[in-house]
Amino acid sequence: MTYRAVKTLQQVDWIAAEDTRNSRTLLQHYEIQTPMFACHEHNEAHVLTQIQKRLDQGESGALISDAGTPLINDPGYRLVRQLRQSGYDIEPLPGACSPIVALCASGLATDQFTYMGFLARSGKSRRQQLQAMAAATHTCVFLESPRRLLNTLNDMAADMPQREVCVARELTKLYESFVYGLLPEVVHHFKQHPPRGEIVVMLGAASGAEEVSEAQLLSHIHRMDDGTLSPSALARAVAQQCGVTRSVVYELLMQQKNDGQ
Repeated sequence: MTYRAVKTLQQVDWIAAEDTRNSRTLLQHYEIQTPMFACHEHNEAHVLTQIQKRLDQGESGALISDAGTPLINDPGYRLVRQLRQSGYDIEPLPGACSPIVALCASGLATDQFTYMGFLARSGKSRRQQLQAMAAATHTCVFLESPRRLLNTLNDMAADMPQREVCVARELTKLYESFVYGLLPEVVHHFKQHPPRGEIVVMLGAASGAEEVSEAQLLSHIHRMDDGTLSPSALARAVAQQCGVTRSVVYELLMQQKNDGQ
């Protein structure tokens, strides 16, 4: 918490909180007596009307979430959008935002990155997200639950074993930790140490694809294709050999197949 945030929460007329039970502990710690009510994804549309009426009457208010910066994978977008369209000033107060905090200490490139929220749990959307990350030439940042972390890391390690990854847990809290390394190394760590808490995963950029020519990839493909490997397995083997992503090799394989070569 910043001094500015504490002062603001003390001075506004009311506080809209994602969960008043969680927020009450915070407010009590800083001796903030401002009235509070709930504003979450299930009642946001209804509460929005009440908030606008109170602002129309000259009141001021604050929106807080359970952890970190509001609206980043939290409710509040509809509220901010309507108030912005109604001409009200929206003043953001800087605070901990787990994707940014994690990225700063990850050791991965920060000049360009994509934030992906939570990955889809299964199906086509999830496959497309994993394929996009495999081909990304910048850092990819996403949130994951402890229960699904190992499966997600395994899925990524199968296609891009040479990629760096950093997994951050419980940021700014008592048990904050970072695990950094190549994907197979990080998978091994979490097999030995089941994860707990809130997690941010950062996948390093794909490297080497631009340094290996198509002709070089084709040479490796022809040399390693002994007729026993499926296209997917062959693409994975060549990708590991050349230090590129599996999707790059697979697309080349499919192109060759379509060309009848």
